[in-house]
Amino acid sequence: MLSKITPLLISQPMNHKHLYTTQSTTHIISSLLHQCTNTTHIHQTHAFMLTRALDQDNLHLSRFIEACSNTNLINHAVSVFSHKSFKNIHLYNTMIKTILTHSRVKDAIFLYKEAKLVGLSPDCYTFPVLLKGVVRAGDRGLIMGKMIHCEAICYGFGWNVYVRVELVRMYGNCGCVYDARKVFDEMFVRDVAVWNAMVSGYFKVGEVERARALFDAMPERNVVSWTALIAGYAQANRPSEAVDVFSRMEMGGVIPDEVTMVAVLSACAQLGALELGERIHEYINKHSLHKSVSLYNTLIDMYAKSGNIKKAVEVFETMKDRCVITWTTVIAGLALHGLGKQALDMFTRMEKAHVKPNDVTLISVLSACSHGGLVELGRWYFNNLFRKYGIEPRIEHYGCMIDLLGRAGCLLEAQELLNRMPFEPNAAIWGSLLAASRLYGDVELGQLAVRHLVKLEPNNGGNFLLLSNMYASGGHWNESRLTRKVMRDSGVKKISGSSCVELNSRVHEFVSGDSSHPQSERIYEVLSMLNRQMEVININI
Repeated sequence: MLSKITPLLISQPMNHKHLYTTQSTTHIISSLLHQCTNTTHIHQTHAFMLTRALDQDNLHLSRFIEACSNTNLINHAVSVFSHKSFKNIHLYNTMIKTILTHSRVKDAIFLYKEAKLVGLSPDCYTFPVLLKGVVRAGDRGLIMGKMIHCEAICYGFGWNVYVRVELVRMYGNCGCVYDARKVFDEMFVRDVAVWNAMVSGYFKVGEVERARALFDAMPERNVVSWTALIAGYAQANRPSEAVDVFSRMEMGGVIPDEVTMVAVLSACAQLGALELGERIHEYINKHSLHKSVSLYNTLIDMYAKSGNIKKAVEVFETMKDRCVITWTTVIAGLALHGLGKQALDMFTRMEKAHVKPNDVTLISVLSACSHGGLVELGRWYFNNLFRKYGIEPRIEHYGCMIDLLGRAGCLLEAQELLNRMPFEPNAAIWGSLLAASRLYGDVELGQLAVRHLVKLEPNNGGNFLLLSNMYASGGHWNESRLTRKVMRDSGVKKISGSSCVELNSRVHEFVSGDSSHPQSERIYEVLSMLNRQMEVININI
């Protein structure tokens, strides 16, 4: 079958002698590049340009490199760029942006230095592109970012608004929120983009209240502003506030986009707010929002964590393109619902689809074995983490295996694995051992686990109470009283219990002894009435 761009190509006259750029040719090139979706299209378009010497035009070549980037033909783009003579700074900017899109930060810095060596001066587009990319360089990102900041000042772009926006974003993403705020405060003109960057920067380092205060002070907001606030609350494990902000956003008439939906669905997953999640899914379908792989992944996660695993699998099955995160999310969801066999069947499908699992995938697989009581299979996967999958076991893998052994009653083997692992056991591991010891009546192991939990989480009053109860169940009354005394003397309090109820797509959170809910009086009246009714029928709650 001929390519869909072939008719456009063969309709044009061939001219090997003259370099020309007519309005008609410019239109043809733009149309061709817009329609390039695969390798064949790129090669055909490149041939069209070569036969007309259009590959020597910096503007056309810049657009061609962008098309190569969009079709993941990064090496072809590099080859074309390297064979071009008399490059201008615009072409270098395009190539740097393309390289950074594929996280090749060192190569981008090399191109920047090469441009300077050939006598080109960076412009106001060069530095924002570089600053946006260096955050992908990991630990070296901040060093590179500071270097680019100095270069921008030297070339007279230190006060450029676009450079300043990316400086705020770069410092914020690298965790240097105070440097970001210094740049922000020095700006005479602040557009909504720089406010958004500063809000996100505060959330990045966990300064939630400062982020909210800055959001409230914004002179104007757009959908990105609201999304940053929703995502920030969700990432800070404050999903109720994320959902409240989304409700305010809707009431304000702000139209959410795909990124907003990902953020609020993440909050719904944390809360288990199925009704709200379903309403958002309906909104996505009704308004034909772009369903990216990340949006599908979040929908699967939301349905799985909100109790509707059937719908989660249904969403998974409708996907045309799936990544390793997609497979991992559905496997984890099936494991969460105790469907260990189905989770492992899904993992087998993943392997047959030639999708390489990562360390998180194997954590989900071990969790599936744990929830399904599949001890032998769990042992096989754990022992073959590195041998078959090339994955170095992390503390989470050990934790899943210890939990699996504990659930199955293999307490001695679980302790031996804990003693052999090259990590210090964390609270989650000791917690799983505590649960296993209580299930199988091993008081000695339970007391050992609780003593470690008290050391790891000294401000968690629940651990002191567990230790006190363990002593009491073993008849060690003096130790039980002493534990409670230590808890009182150190000022540690038991964390109040809470619960969430979803009603009319709104999540209501209730904390023990709290009266802040606007209908608290009516709630306590109903509770009192229920208490009296149950007392009548001799049910003591």
